[in-house]
Amino acid sequence: MNSLLADSTNTRSIFKLAGCMLLLTVVGTLHQTTAYAGQLMAGAAKVDITNRDVKLVNDPLYVKALVIKEGDTTAVIVTVDAVAIAEIGSIRNEYLDNVRTQLEKDLKIKPANVMINASHCHGVVCADVEQRTVQAVKEAAKKLVPVNVGVGTGHEDRVMENRRLILKSGKEADVRHAYSLPPDEEVAKVGPIDPEIGILKLDKKNGETLAVVYNFACHPIQGVPNKGNTADMSGFASQVIEDNLSNGTIALFVQGCGGDINPVMYKDVDNPRDAETLGNMLGLSTLKALRKIKCTDVGDLKVINETLALPRSNNAKRIAAIKVEQEKLMKSLGGTSLNLKTFIPLVVKYNLHKDFPSYYSHRYLLEEKLGRDDLKQLDAENRTNLERYIRNIYTMEKLSISQTNLRLLNKHQARNTTAKKKTVDVEVLGIKVGDFRMITFPAELTVGIGLNIKKKSPHENTFVAGYTNGYIYYAPTAAQLKNVGGAQEDSDCMLAPEWQAIFETRAQDIIKRLK
Repeated sequence: MNSLLADSTNTRSIFKLAGCMLLLTVVGTLHQTTAYAGQLMAGAAKVDITNRDVKLVNDPLYVKALVIKEGDTTAVIVTVDAVAIAEIGSIRNEYLDNVRTQLEKDLKIKPANVMINASHCHGVVCADVEQRTVQAVKEAAKKLVPVNVGVGTGHEDRVMENRRLILKSGKEADVRHAYSLPPDEEVAKVGPIDPEIGILKLDKKNGETLAVVYNFACHPIQGVPNKGNTADMSGFASQVIEDNLSNGTIALFVQGCGGDINPVMYKDVDNPRDAETLGNMLGLSTLKALRKIKCTDVGDLKVINETLALPRSNNAKRIAAIKVEQEKLMKSLGGTSLNLKTFIPLVVKYNLHKDFPSYYSHRYLLEEKLGRDDLKQLDAENRTNLERYIRNIYTMEKLSISQTNLRLLNKHQARNTTAKKKTVDVEVLGIKVGDFRMITFPAELTVGIGLNIKKKSPHENTFVAGYTNGYIYYAPTAAQLKNVGGAQEDSDCMLAPEWQAIFETRAQDIIKRLK
């Protein structure tokens, strides 16, 4: 009897204890749900994607992922240290679809809510970049925590320059290593830059910074002195930011409208090309702005993803015009007595002294006193030959640029004429995180596009990203496309000039809906 009573007492105690534990679990769960309801959550991670099979690696390349969640909406921002998402570089065309498909399968994230931006650095990524991208997103998703949101802007105008030169003739030329620059006396002015750094800051509830998204417009193609594989200036900038914020902070660089923006002094031949210097400057300017950004718990998440049908270009007339110009240039080439071996010393000699280039002054004075002008006659002949040779050099430079651009125009003409549609479908994504708003486009947008969209936006903190969710080469302004193959941007383009108005109109519509 006592044994049965003891067993009964123990049983009641066990049930009582179990009931208390269940109650605590339910209360805890309710408390957690209440704390997170309507709360913005975020997690970030990065994975090394450096191709280590190349001859030399200077610094690592990364894929970085930021997963943001509010209620039933989840968005993903991925940044890749690569030249592009598809078409050019080492990332395959099926990369975007494969990554999105895997994320939908494994994490139930809508493909339309995944944004992948290429920094446009010319580093070489590893062969399994697709799998490592999925890995980065999964790791970020596991780290979701409540966050506060802050938005702001920084300023940096020392690290870049517009690479389009506006000539006195009305044409435009590009500052590229593939092109010879026009003579200085032909240059009238340069194009604009966008010094704004658009910043999204996400802090944990304890005040530590979880992630920083920063948007800036510049080709990160400066390189490093040893010519090794590099994430370039954007990689160095991100490292500066991460090293100077909370432990584990992830800095995600989102390339802006950098289609016609080069690193400053891009063609310098007197100093080693070193992206670290420029990256440090960009990173420090971003940090300076970050110090002023206050994060609050007021923030919502919204994503709009739409497809635009943009008109394809017809380059037939432009190609014909370039061929006519090439024929004209060829006919302008004239015979010359000089070659490179004789030209260089003559250039030096005739720039040392205007009046006495061929010998010392006393010889010229003696000939003048004796009524002879042998040296002056020699100088006149040499100057004539120099002028002819220089004219041929400039003509050959123009021909080489023309030929480079003609190849680009022919490539896109062949593609567009064989396409099944006269339009090309492009994905435009709009994302809002708190007061941070961004519009994306899958091409190398030139800086004027971004400046236009930001100026017309009704919201203060609106930013624009090219190189996102695909790659369709350059997307210059309608005005730039009238340059008839004078620059890479207006030659390496598959769009007709009307594309700009269509995109900018839709961009403003999406921005207005990102309330």
